Amino acid sequence: MKITLIGSGSWGTAIAGRAASNGNDVIMWSHSEECARGINEQGVNPRYLTQYELPKNVSATTDIVKALECADGIIFAVPSTHLREIANQAAPYICETTPILCLTKGIESTTGLLMNEVIGDECGHPERIAALSGPNHAEEVCQGQLSAAVIAAEDNDVASFFKGILLAPEFRIYLSGDVIGVEMCGAIKNIIAIVCGIASGAGFGDNTLALIMTRGLAEISRLVHARGGEALTCMGLAGMGDLVATCTSPHSRNRSFGHAFSQGTSLEQYQSQTHMVVEGAHAAKSATELAHILGVDAPLTFALNDALWHGQSMQEVLTNLVDRVPTEEFYGIIE
Repeated sequence: MKITLIGSGSWGTAIAGRAASNGNDVIMWSHSEECARGINEQGVNPRYLTQYELPKNVSATTDIVKALECADGIIFAVPSTHLREIANQAAPYICETTPILCLTKGIESTTGLLMNEVIGDECGHPERIAALSGPNHAEEVCQGQLSAAVIAAEDNDVASFFKGILLAPEFRIYLSGDVIGVEMCGAIKNIIAIVCGIASGAGFGDNTLALIMTRGLAEISRLVHARGGEALTCMGLAGMGDLVATCTSPHSRNRSFGHAFSQGTSLEQYQSQTHMVVEGAHAAKSATELAHILGVDAPLTFALNDALWHGQSMQEVLTNLVDRVPTEEFYGIIE
């Protein structure tokens, strides 16, 4: 198979290597000449996962038309803030029957669309678009450490196609039909991870982190349920699994940003230093918009949105959270 991977960040690089290890020819599209040149000449992405040597059947280009030519499958792995623009550029060169896999996690601001829906909006035929999510850090996947993911699609054949592209003994893949649930879990867990990072950086202990993660999972479940997904998905790899990995790991850029933010580092400074987009920071804004539209109570999301985008101090945010009166544990999930 020829697989086109749109993006050259750490997760895209790891997945390119995983697909190539199964004998597929993978061509990566990168906006960076430096990244494309490094992959082609040294077999290494010079900016992300710099110690990872890609398989020989991975190449790269900055020409999106060349990258998409004769592709048997397409994988999008670009930041949520750039996904629509890049999908729009790619759309004229994508065959209407070519299966597409979305690795990007987030909710589009103003529209409330999930990332698979943004791709479908630009490329058409949403039934051929799948989403992959799960507790996977690129740093561990590229080392061949045991990991698992879930691929969700309306059409089981599309999910099975990408399962065949990526499956390995060390990379287990499960299938789901709940695209909305999987996508929502992937977007909101990044928000919760930032809050965990802030709490850790502020000196709070394990009890507090467990509280944030557990109430965060309930918050995710309410949003998934209101958006039309299945609440049970939140207990799986895309929900609880990814939440644990993202909220606890030093590899997590969202948790790491939260820790840095609590020490006075701004979002702009952090992203400039790491060359990475903090998806949870942008999701806090779009998820807040969506929660208000759906009439869902999402206190952790609202608190992070206030701190990042409306200038509230951490003390004000914490006071607002602690002053809330606890209600039923599973309100908003079970009708």
